[in-house]
Amino acid sequence: MQYFRLKKQADFQRLFNKGKRGFSPSLTVVYRPSEKPFMGISIGKKHGKSVQRNRIKRLLREAYRATVGEMKGVYSVVLIPKVSEEYSVKTFTRHLQCIIRKEKL
Repeated sequence: MQYFRLKKQADFQRLFNKGKRGFSPSLTVVYRPSEKPFMGISIGKKHGKSVQRNRIKRLLREAYRATVGEMKGVYSVVLIPKVSEEYSVKTFTRHLQCIIRKEKL
């Protein structure tokens, strides 16, 4: 399934203010129903320098791409990774699937 990227600060703020949250050991997901599937990533400087942050973003995009088909509805989603020693697509995918099942997305 194709998704669109959240890019504008106003879109992120709307989602943070009015969206619901789902939690897992490596991720926090903020979501809200929408007309089209949107996805954004919010990652702070506490995750390391730009090289590490960009790698985490690539891993999150791949994990979302792999699991977006499992969602029953159409949502705008912001993925927020938690600080960890190591990051992997497998971990992000597994935790994203758990959030989807738990929150009934």
